[in-house]
Amino acid sequence: MSSAVDYRLYLVTDTGQCGDRGVVTTVRAAVAGGVTVVQVRAKDGGDRDRLALVRAVVDACAGTGVPVLVNDAVDVALLGGADGVHLGQSDLPADEVRTLLGPDRLLGLSVSTVAEIGAAPTGVLDYLGVGPVHATPTKTDAAAPLGADGVAALAAATDLPCVAIGGIHLDTIDPLRDTGIAGICVVSDICAAPDPEAAARALRTRWDRS
Repeated sequence: MSSAVDYRLYLVTDTGQCGDRGVVTTVRAAVAGGVTVVQVRAKDGGDRDRLALVRAVVDACAGTGVPVLVNDAVDVALLGGADGVHLGQSDLPADEVRTLLGPDRLLGLSVSTVAEIGAAPTGVLDYLGVGPVHATPTKTDAAAPLGADGVAALAAATDLPCVAIGGIHLDTIDPLRDTGIAGICVVSDICAAPDPEAAARALRTRWDRS
């Protein structure tokens, strides 16, 4: 496990929103613009397609210092040479996933309540994804929005770095500045942007002002 990761601008990919430009080209541009972590989330297609995508994203981020994580699929992460895995509440148990990953890869978990933080296994996670901050069409089955106050409450309930996700755009970053989180997580503001590099740079600049 690592405590040296820069979580300031965390990108979760969306294949559909990247469109004809594709995930790999989007990731490459976003990293150039200041993204510090990439999570490959690809729910459609077969396992071989997901594996090929992860390998391509890992290659695109090689030498940048930006870690690549895979949403849920531990086997794809390991075969694809990714730096870690991000889990949801209904995914495989985090302690068992840690056993598969070993001590050096990153492991994150999504949480929406203090109770979920309390139920998380100790000593196996590197960070928490906290949200949703606001309602978002990207994840229609998400829990009720937390708002900035709810994010602050969750961040205060753990010693792990927290990344806020859900409805985060340029104009919703400022209220999160004093919540104790380590960074912000975005999907559509980069994946669907006409210029992902410029979009990432604008988000990173706004966050760094905090």
